[in-house]
Amino acid sequence: MPENARSQEPTRPVEPSAAVVEANRGITETILPSSGDFADAMRGLLAPPPRDLPVILSRDTKRVVWDFTGYDFLEDGEDVPPPSVNASLWRQGRLTAVAGLFHVTASNGRAIYQVRGYDLSNMTIVTGDRGIIVIDPLACYETAQHALRLYRETCNDNRPVSAVIYTHSHVDHFGGSRGLFNDSRDVIAPDLKVYAPEGFLEHAVSENVYAGPAMSRRAGYMYAVGLDKGPDGQVGSGLGLTISTGEVTLIPPTDYVGGPQHQPVPEDKWRPEDVIPWRPGLYRLHVDGVRIICQLTPGTEAPAEMNFYFPELRALCMAENSTHTMHNILSLRGAQVRDAHAWSKYLTQAIQTFGEHTDVEFASHHWPRWGKENILEFLANQRDMYGYLNDQTLRLLNDGYTGTEIAEKLKELPPGLGDHWYDRGYYGSLSHNLKAVYQRYMGWFDGNPAHLWELPPVEAGARYVRAMGGAQEVVRAARQAYEAEQPQYRWVLELLNHVIFASADPADPSLVPAGVLAEAKALQADAMTQLGYGAENGTWRNFYLTGAKELRSGPEKPTPHGASDLVKSMSLEQIFSAMAKSVDGPRAAAEQRSPIVLRWVFNGTGRPRTTTTTLRNGVLVYVDGEDLFAGKPQATITLSRAVLDEVLTQGVDFKKNFDAAVGNGIEVDDQAAADTVLGYLTYPDPVFPIVTPRPVDVARPGEEKPAE
Repeated sequence: MPENARSQEPTRPVEPSAAVVEANRGITETILPSSGDFADAMRGLLAPPPRDLPVILSRDTKRVVWDFTGYDFLEDGEDVPPPSVNASLWRQGRLTAVAGLFHVTASNGRAIYQVRGYDLSNMTIVTGDRGIIVIDPLACYETAQHALRLYRETCNDNRPVSAVIYTHSHVDHFGGSRGLFNDSRDVIAPDLKVYAPEGFLEHAVSENVYAGPAMSRRAGYMYAVGLDKGPDGQVGSGLGLTISTGEVTLIPPTDYVGGPQHQPVPEDKWRPEDVIPWRPGLYRLHVDGVRIICQLTPGTEAPAEMNFYFPELRALCMAENSTHTMHNILSLRGAQVRDAHAWSKYLTQAIQTFGEHTDVEFASHHWPRWGKENILEFLANQRDMYGYLNDQTLRLLNDGYTGTEIAEKLKELPPGLGDHWYDRGYYGSLSHNLKAVYQRYMGWFDGNPAHLWELPPVEAGARYVRAMGGAQEVVRAARQAYEAEQPQYRWVLELLNHVIFASADPADPSLVPAGVLAEAKALQADAMTQLGYGAENGTWRNFYLTGAKELRSGPEKPTPHGASDLVKSMSLEQIFSAMAKSVDGPRAAAEQRSPIVLRWVFNGTGRPRTTTTTLRNGVLVYVDGEDLFAGKPQATITLSRAVLDEVLTQGVDFKKNFDAAVGNGIEVDDQAAADTVLGYLTYPDPVFPIVTPRPVDVARPGEEKPAE
């Protein structure tokens, strides 16, 4: 049996409090019941996942990367949810658990299908003249392989993949691209067309590399991959069930919508076959005989994203710009803050451009909608929701409210928005989205000088604990709040967080005795569990329950995804930028008072390419070509791009891999100089603590603290 199949210890059950149970049940009374979503989620089902495929294994068959049977409790679940799950989230979980191949629409010899429930995202398949067009090939090689196989076996269509379209730059929409070619032993036709919005590759790489380790760590919380699935654990993430954990791949785009190859269509080139009226900024593609009209939507759900329309089918793909949930303005795993105003504006454009001529709307998550009036109502309410988030945050911040205060002041959407299931906060939440809009316009600082230079968690915790009479007294107050008739779980977390972080105070290791710390962690975990049970938002539930598990048993090592395609797709500037962000700047600045210049010469096909890196003041500066002002290089390094890629993908220790390749693909005339620079590279901890403190670092040169 694969090593992670059913190997996780069950999440420790905690009895839901009466307050949580009452709140969970009460949510169903706030929204009118509707069975339409369940009918739409099942509409067009051609084939469920095969019975002989309970799980999808990694390519080496050693790990489970997707588990269908883990969510049987949702598919078989009753309308009345268990007391440990918010009723609204339970409903959403049951909807997202509907898996299989679905027929979406067909006309004029064309058809659109979707595979849903094989990953966090959907795979969409459009039939072309000579093959099939695949839109968003899921998050990993293995799930994409099996999703395509379900289509081929059900529809008896073994024609080649004639084109791939990425709607946007998030990994669950491109990570399975090479899995589409498993049947051809990973051989990809040289004429394969891969379409993406302008800026796709830059953003796909930057998001997964620059802050990748931290995002990956927090994504483990967001999707709760370490929790068991069930009423006491993970019940989905609102946008889908969870994200797969297989091999991430990427076939780089060949064509960019908005790039030199594909520019907006001028009015005199518009044709009746395009169906919709012309407007500025529309793009037209002809993909395997299929006409597609594209609308770029940068800065919405992703920095590079696009909606598109199929005139022959009167079908509109809304990418991830409208789904059956309030989405994130700022993802809890970390990301750039999105622009709610632009999001709303582009939805208005989509309504005005495509609305009158659309009979079916589908997206990269959830289920489609059919019927013009139904679609227009849905898109308009989603548009109004993002506009509301933006405008009301601005209104209140201009009255002097902070992000935290705005989130407390606007706890619910107004009735015209909040009474639609698809506007509920299953993935994004009203609370953290309002704070994100505040952050976009105002930044992290709320203007109060008391918050300008706050103490870090360990030091603040220690001082709070002392001021409140000691650790045992703080735990006593927290327990009282936990056991109150109206429990104050948020206050419990705030109190106990100080105790837990105070335990790492280097000035007084005895401040929090071991027994008191164990009691604090246990109570903190119980409070987080209660908040998780009560959360309507899937990712909030996952964060709370994962935090509780980590308090009880410590952090788990994340599953490696393998991402050599991302490395190979990076430009040299991106590679050296990623290297620069790992330099131990304080140590390098203190030890190297003179610059160290390295000249990199990349040979191989064509003319050799020269780049220059200079380590100075603790910063690794990159220049494409010769640096005119850096001075004479201390070393020249000659290698090919393929060798650099191999060094980068052999492991995290770049210096070790580099040294091993010297004389075997790498030539360097002064290895000591190169090793001096590479010796300052650091490597992230993939399991850094989140809910508990890390050991306090000793201040390094350049990090001395100013006087308080």
